[in-house]
Amino acid sequence: MNAKKLFLIILICGFFGKTIHSQNKNDFHSWASTPPMGWNSWDCFGPTVTEEEIKANADYMAKNLKSYGWEYIICDIRWYVGNDKAHGYNQTNPDYVLDKFGRFQPAINRFPSAANGKGFKPLADYIHNKGLKFGIHIMRGVPVEAVKQKLPIKGTNLTVDAISSDKHLCYWLNDMYTIVPGKEGAQEYYNSLFDLYASWGIDFVKVDDLSAPNYFEGEIDMIRKAINRTGRKIVLSVSPGETPIAHATHVQSNANMWRIVGDFWDRWPDLKHHFEVFERWNKWRAYGAYPDGDMLPMGRIGIRAEYGNPRMTNFTKDEQYTLMTLWAIFKSPLMFGGNLPDNDSFTLSLLTNKNVMKVLNESTNNRQLFRDKEKAIWVADEPKSGAKYVAVFNIADYPAGTLPPSSAVMKINLKEIGFDKSCMIKNLWTNETVGTFTDEFAPEINHHGAGLYKVEQSNPTKQGVM
Repeated sequence: MNAKKLFLIILICGFFGKTIHSQNKNDFHSWASTPPMGWNSWDCFGPTVTEEEIKANADYMAKNLKSYGWEYIICDIRWYVGNDKAHGYNQTNPDYVLDKFGRFQPAINRFPSAANGKGFKPLADYIHNKGLKFGIHIMRGVPVEAVKQKLPIKGTNLTVDAISSDKHLCYWLNDMYTIVPGKEGAQEYYNSLFDLYASWGIDFVKVDDLSAPNYFEGEIDMIRKAINRTGRKIVLSVSPGETPIAHATHVQSNANMWRIVGDFWDRWPDLKHHFEVFERWNKWRAYGAYPDGDMLPMGRIGIRAEYGNPRMTNFTKDEQYTLMTLWAIFKSPLMFGGNLPDNDSFTLSLLTNKNVMKVLNESTNNRQLFRDKEKAIWVADEPKSGAKYVAVFNIADYPAGTLPPSSAVMKINLKEIGFDKSCMIKNLWTNETVGTFTDEFAPEINHHGAGLYKVEQSNPTKQGVM
C-alpha cells in the first residue's frame, strides 16, 4: 500500500471517528425521546417521604397510569436525613446519613430496605419489577459534613475538602459546599456519585441548586461526564428555575430537562405566568431536551409539604384543564405532584386522556399563535397527516369583587392555521366531533379554562395530506 492510499484511509477513518464521537456525545437525548412523565414526592410530602409512600404511588401508577405513558417515580429532596420536618427543613440538627466516601445514603428509619449498605437498590428493584423507572433528587456539590470529616474521594488519594469551596452556596439549604471545577478529584467525586446511583439502578436524577439564581456550567459539565461514563441511561433534570436563558444552548446540550420557573404551586397567577415563560422558551425545546414548567400541583397535595396544608389542589377544574392543555401543547415534562392513591375520578381522567397524551408525545412545530390579556392560542402539527392541534385558553382576569362571566367565545381564523376550505374539528378532551367549519371556529371557553382541538381537512386525500 503506497503512502498516499494509507494517508487517505487514515483521513477517512479519522473523519468517521469524529462523526461517530459527535453522534455518541448527544446519545443521552434519546433516553427521553418524549417528555418524561412521572410522579414526584415534593408537592405532597416535602423532604419527609417514606419508602411505604413511594411504593404506594408506584403501585397506583403501575395499575392506573403506566399504560398511558407514565413511568417515573421520583423521590425528592433530603432522603438522606432521618429527622427532617414538614413546612421547611430541619437545619438545626439534621441527622445525615453518609458512607465512608462522603456520599449520602438513604435514611434507614424512612427507607428500611436500605439497611446493611443496600442503598436504594431494593426500592429501585421493587419499582422496576412493576415496569416503572426510579429517580432521585440531589443537591449539587459535596456534603458539608463530609468536608468537616475530610472523607476520602473513592479511587483517589484525596479527601473531599480538597475539591470544595464555601463560595456561591445554596441560600435556602445548608447541606452542601460547591465543588470547584478543574480541581484534582472534582470529576472523580462526581464519578463516584453516579457510579453509586447506577449500581442502585437509578434511571433519573434531578440536580437542584444547579441552574438558578446562578448557573453552574462547570458542575453541569462534570455531571454530564459522570453520567455518560456509567453506561446507564440516567435522565438528567436540572433545577431550579428560571434557568438563565443566556445559558439555553449549554443546558439544552447537557440536560434532558431544565426548570424555567421557580417552584410552582396551585395559584392562578403562577399558572398564568407560564404563558409568558413558555413563549420565551419555546424555541429551545429539542429532541430529548425539554424546558420544564415544573411539577403539576394537582390532586391531594400539601400533606407534609413546604407550602400550605393538606388539600385537594386549589385549582378549579377549569384551571386544571388549562394546566394540562398548556403543558401538553408546549411539550413540557409532566411530573404529577399529588399523592396518587388519593386521586379522585376527575384527577385520574386528566392523566389518562389518550388524545392529550398524543399531543404531548407526538405533536411538532408547537408555537403560540396569539396572546393578549383575555385569551391565548397555541397550535401544533400532527406529523404527516396535515392536521393541526389547536389549544384555546380563556385567561381573562377581573377586578377583585367582580363576578367574571362564566365563559367567553374565542374566535379562531382557520385560514391563519392553514385551512382555507371546509374542515372537521374534534374536541380532544371529550373525544367528540364538534362539527364542520369554514373560515372561522368560535368555541365557548369557560373562565380560566381551555379547549384542545384537532382540526383537519373535511375530505383529506388518501395520504392524509392537504
